[in-house]
Formats: sequence, structure tokens, C-alpha cells
Amino acid sequence: MPPSGNAELTPREAYARFQQVLLGNAPELADDLYAEDVVVEFPFARPGMRRCFEGRDAFRSFAAAAGGASSPVRFEEFRDVVIHDTTDPEVIIAEYDLAGTVTTTNRQAAESFVLVLRVRAGRIVHLREYQNVLGMAAALGQLPELLTGLDPTTGNGDGSPGEGSGRRRRESADGPTGSSEEGVNT
Repeated sequence: MPPSGNAELTPREAYARFQQVLLGNAPELADDLYAEDVVVEFPFARPGMRRCFEGRDAFRSFAAAAGGASSPVRFEEFRDVVIHDTTDPEVIIAEYDLAGTVTTTNRQAAESFVLVLRVRAGRIVHLREYQNVLGMAAALGQLPELLTGLDPTTGNGDGSPGEGSGRRRRESADGPTGSSEEGVNT
């Protein structure tokens, strides 16, 4: 079902809404933005953080706990946004810097991200965000804790066997939708 009161969003339009929601300018758009069975992945998540959320409710719970008044960062601006269209009309790749203020220190910082976004029937069905975990930890004053928590035997710092760290291939009605560099128009 497409977002209520809206025509079906294109991937670029969904990304624009994603930006509005993340900056706190339109939190009411969040529920209509994600499909009920959305998959949200953070392959480079910091140690101890889940790397994959399946379903809108699971992601909503995570986002509510991580954001809001308890968040140590107030996101303020997307900078240097570059969107790459792909040969798959459901998918875009966005590169951007996300700038904000660390609320505990009033320090301003910006970090780079890459987002792979799949939109079907006007809703995000798959979001994969690659983030600079070391840069974010340094900006938050959490780098020593992050480095202490790393476990070289697992590669992900939390003692788990690397769940979510590899590329996943998902089946869709049109066949495999795994990621590859073929078919990307930049």
C-alpha cells in the first residue's frame, strides 16, 4: 500500500523524505515511508549494535530508542549529497555527509555515509547504510570505548560470529537482488 495521501514515491522522493525524517523536520512521515516488511541493515555497525532489523516495527523500536531526546547528536544538515541511479528503477545509491551537533559537548561534526535504497510501491523495502563508525565514535568522544570493545577474533567487536557482516542476497518477485557493481550508472 503506498503512503497515505501520496502518490507512489520514487526512490529519489523516498530519499528526500528519509532526509526530512532524520533531521526531525517531518517525523509524521516515518510510518508511511517504510514498508511493513522493510529490511534495514547497518553492515558496519559499531560493536554491540544489531546490524539488521527486519520489519517496520523492529526498526521503529530501534529508532525510537536511539533517537529523540536521548540521542547525543542533533542532526542538522545533509551535505555534499550525490545520488546515483542504477539500472534497477527501484534502487538508488546516495552518498552524503551528515552534519550535526553533539548535544553533550556542543561540538559540531560531520561524517560520511553511503545509503543503498530500494523502494517498491512507494515505500522503502530495503535500506542499507554504510557509516564511518570510527569517525562517529571520535566525534561523540567514544573512541576509547569503541576500540576497547573490538574483538579481533570475530571482526565485529561483540563476540558474535559476524552476523550481518557479509553481503546478503534477497529474493524478490524479479529474482535475486544482491548487490554488485554491474548496472550502476553514475
